Amino acid sequence: MADDTVMMSHGSGGTMMKRIIDEVFFAGYGDDILRVGDDAATLDIPTTGRIAMSTDTFVVTPHFFPGGDIGRLAICGTVNDVATSGATVRYLSCGFTLEEGYPIESLRRICKTMASTCAEAGVQIVTGDTKVVNRGHGDGVYINTTGIGELPEGRHLSAHNCRPGDRVLISGSIGDHGIAIMSQREGLSFGTTIESDAAPLNHLIAHVLEAAPDIRCFRDPTRGGLASTLNELADSSGVAMTIDEDTVPVHDQVRGACDMLGYDVFQVANEGKMVCVVPPEQADAALTAMRGERYGEEAALVGQVSEGSRVRIRTGFGATRIMDMLVGEQLPRIC
Repeated sequence: MADDTVMMSHGSGGTMMKRIIDEVFFAGYGDDILRVGDDAATLDIPTTGRIAMSTDTFVVTPHFFPGGDIGRLAICGTVNDVATSGATVRYLSCGFTLEEGYPIESLRRICKTMASTCAEAGVQIVTGDTKVVNRGHGDGVYINTTGIGELPEGRHLSAHNCRPGDRVLISGSIGDHGIAIMSQREGLSFGTTIESDAAPLNHLIAHVLEAAPDIRCFRDPTRGGLASTLNELADSSGVAMTIDEDTVPVHDQVRGACDMLGYDVFQVANEGKMVCVVPPEQADAALTAMRGERYGEEAALVGQVSEGSRVRIRTGFGATRIMDMLVGEQLPRIC
């Protein structure tokens, strides 16, 4: 492809648009279904009678950061959202909004990452759309992805299911993604590179469900971090939660960065972690299953559900304090 940057004519519907679709998107992650090129993809979904569906739009800056890029985020974010329902994720759609002047080579790089992440997750991009906006009216590239998954009969995971006595698990260290984005955006150095945790967690979720079939719910603690996620779960179920601070995994460099910048690590975003609420008798099995997965090696049992309201955290000194949801914007545009 001779063009070095995105031009308005790439969104015109004519030959230039066909060229960017064929030589960038199809070349990057096209498969047999996507290459059909019809206005709607025709898909084979087993007749379970139920599907799960989610959509998300990704606007992160910078587009490339340690541990990933906006393309990896777009795939992981939607795969994980669908997977939290307990569904087997099958298909994705992908819509690009491109700004005139965006480098074609950067777009190729994003598409290559999306292809490798789809392969890792075992999903297919089957339809898509491209729009180009005038120079100065976008931020290079925005990506929207929608996912569809096959949901087995009898599986009803929900934030409304938490019960007193349940245990709270987290699949690994918190705060990595938000601090990776901030350090890259602001040119900060912390001695060692802090990488985004962006990862597809659908295989981890499937294995945890095999080991602990009565899981109450999964939730990925993205914007607002662990604190906001736990408060949402507690509010939805009308319960209280107590988290033991010392059991929550946090990498030393992330904790140090949060201390230096004045951030609450429990409110910092994650993109490759999963919160799981499980009945007490299945907690050990769920934790073992998590730790047996590539993205769950640092998984930990971090708290318990009880009667009442609010989320509290028990400090290493034995005192407790309220764990509040994030108010306002702590880290803008982290996904």
